[in-house]
Amino acid sequence: MARVLFLGGLGRSGTTLVERLLGELPGVCALGEVVHLWQRDIRDDERCGCGARFWACSFWQQVGQHAFGGWHNVDVDRVHALRDAVERTRHIPRLATAVEAPEEVYEYAHFYSRIYAAAAEVSGARVVVDSSKHSSLAHVLRWAPDIDLRVLHVVRDARGVAYSWTKKVSRPETDGTEEMTRYSPGRSALLWNAHNAAFGLLAKRGVAVHRLRYEEFLSHPRSQLLSIGDFAGLRLLPEDLAFLGDGHADLRPGHSAAGNPMRFTVGRVALRRDDAWKHSLPSNQRRLVGTVCAPMLRAYGYPLSVSSLEEF
Repeated sequence: MARVLFLGGLGRSGTTLVERLLGELPGVCALGEVVHLWQRDIRDDERCGCGARFWACSFWQQVGQHAFGGWHNVDVDRVHALRDAVERTRHIPRLATAVEAPEEVYEYAHFYSRIYAAAAEVSGARVVVDSSKHSSLAHVLRWAPDIDLRVLHVVRDARGVAYSWTKKVSRPETDGTEEMTRYSPGRSALLWNAHNAAFGLLAKRGVAVHRLRYEEFLSHPRSQLLSIGDFAGLRLLPEDLAFLGDGHADLRPGHSAAGNPMRFTVGRVALRRDDAWKHSLPSNQRRLVGTVCAPMLRAYGYPLSVSSLEEF
């Protein structure tokens, strides 16, 4: 049975950096956002985190061979049809309350479990990390009998997330021909509420969920990684965190299938909070997001007033 650490939360919450640091730990294989592998990698042949095109990456070709006898044997149209049928936010209430899931849920989840198991075999890892983030996918995976699912729920201040969604960011894997999706602050606030609530619902259904506040992770990466390691069932030693320095981390190339452009970064990376939103996000937008997300911001320990934010 594959042990999977699923990174969940709304995009722009810092999951890529969390995944990259987890990928430096012994016994861990970080796969990136597997939810996008079917289209962006198998079909579009975008770049792996190692820099090579998917079809030229030896790691992913080995995974495909172990999982399916080669990626050419994957019916991507069938995967997309199953995704539309079961892996959408609107399906979460049905998945969360069902006594038994529809057969399509098991079929769809099995595509993922085969990848997880193959990646663990190829890499020799005890834990594979999927940073797909989608709450709907996590609700699907909980039904898979051959996945030991553990969810790391990554939360970042909704106002910082909203500001990040307004930025124009190119996608290096497309050689600069495409940009990442952008949302208005109002739209991202609604999505922030919905996705984070969905992970809270997942915990109530018996799935192991560990909440990680991104700002705290950046302030105390060493202790936070040790805590996550315990949650994932890893026995970490101090020397396992040698890649962490004072305010930085040294990263090796990885094999992230999809995700934030930061997955291509190699070498020394600063670990510091990006609080530019406190001054750069217009005050009316900051108030809008703060109002819409106020109940959950309070529940996660985030201050609402501007004066308190400066001290946070």
